[in-house]
Amino acid sequence: MVATVRTVAYLGLEARAVEVQCQLAAGLPRFSVVGLPDKAVSESRERVQAALAAMGLALPPKRITVNLSPADLPKDGSHYDLPIALALLAAMGVADREQLADFVAVGELALDGRIVGSPGVLLAAMHASEAECGLICPAIQGAEARWASGIPVIAAPDLVSLLNHLKGTQQLSEPQLGTVEEASPGPDLRQVKGQESAKRALEIAAAGGHNLLMSGPPGAGKSLLAACLPGILPPLSPAEALEVSMVQSVAGLLEGGRISRARPFRAPHHSASMAALTGGGLKVRPGEVSLAHLGVLFLDELPEFQRPVLDSLRQPLETGKVDVARANAHVSYPARVQLIAAMNPCRCGHLGDPSLACSRAPKCAADYQSKVSGPMLDRIDLHVEVEPVSAADLALPPPAEGSAEVAARVAAARAVQAAREAESGARTNAELDGDMLERFATPDEAGRTLLMQAAERMRLSARSYVRMLRVARTVADLGGAEQVGRVHVAEALSYRRQAPRA
Repeated sequence: MVATVRTVAYLGLEARAVEVQCQLAAGLPRFSVVGLPDKAVSESRERVQAALAAMGLALPPKRITVNLSPADLPKDGSHYDLPIALALLAAMGVADREQLADFVAVGELALDGRIVGSPGVLLAAMHASEAECGLICPAIQGAEARWASGIPVIAAPDLVSLLNHLKGTQQLSEPQLGTVEEASPGPDLRQVKGQESAKRALEIAAAGGHNLLMSGPPGAGKSLLAACLPGILPPLSPAEALEVSMVQSVAGLLEGGRISRARPFRAPHHSASMAALTGGGLKVRPGEVSLAHLGVLFLDELPEFQRPVLDSLRQPLETGKVDVARANAHVSYPARVQLIAAMNPCRCGHLGDPSLACSRAPKCAADYQSKVSGPMLDRIDLHVEVEPVSAADLALPPPAEGSAEVAARVAAARAVQAAREAESGARTNAELDGDMLERFATPDEAGRTLLMQAAERMRLSARSYVRMLRVARTVADLGGAEQVGRVHVAEALSYRRQAPRA
């Protein structure tokens, strides 16, 4: 007789159904797990055996075979411990097979029988909701599982409590829904003195979800401006917050089932590898670009990143997703991010100051800036020069306008874009494409004339042309204009990349 328990395998943000089959047969005592298990799954045998021994149960002196079906799907992770243990207990007659058939089980086992947390419980809960069944998970992750509404959730602290609950001799409390965290206050734009053009570019980037590159000498305020961006972005909608939380769940970063309305802000160091930035590794996990989904990916000291690592972002910035291909797996992670980058104009950082610049200028600047490829720069909508701030400017009182005022304008512009979403299917202007771009971002006659002249003189690529139209549409939204005009096109063109200064 074969006992079966349902569980899942994670492929990107997809949870695939897996059936854990356990058979006890006559023969030499042996405990084997088959079905393409990785090292962590193979080690489940030791953890399960120790957990059962902690309950006072010994394995029967029979040949125990556990099959993870479908057998051609690779299985990795420690969350198979609990379903393997339950299937074995059902085969031994300790647990009710028919009762377990109504649940999906995930969780890692400790040697003393405790059920400890494992990544991906939110995805398993969403899968259980689609399959119209319940979920058995660790007690510590019950709040996370409750975000999948409409399913019974059994959040057990250990195997003994779980078995008693299933038999009706003990009642486990229903897990409470996790809390929703509001955005924590960060740096305010009032802290940034001067830099009015950079602030304007930051506002446009926030309003339309555009990519932004700030270039300027050290200490000009580039990193501070980037840190102020989350404070002017609108909070995540409930659907977006759940989407972001699914990525965090797979990465094991969703602590206590708390979901945040704040947009992600990821700032990896320039020594990050390609797998760390885009995802992958021995066990494929989401990278920084996916952890920043629907938020901000800030790359400081852009030319210091390895060029192949930077170029690996070209496809995610264009498509909004990352495809990680391996010999044994092909997974996709969402990566709809807003790229904010900062760089010095040259290696010494003082290209525009003759008293500080090195003697190798302008070759120093050309060599340094060439570390970032042209196709990568072509995917950045806004390029702005951040000039150094004098001591006299720093002595002035803080500006009257802070993040709250800018955030109000950004929210109003985003509301206009949200009204178009039903027709365009785009969350922001940065996602407008095809017919919707022609319909909503086509400028008037004067704007079209200026655009054609600029496209010829600046030799805009097709991608630059489209991105410039999107920026012009955002400028028009911030100004409350229904149609893109010449002034909006002119401002959008002013943020296109200029040739390096001599």
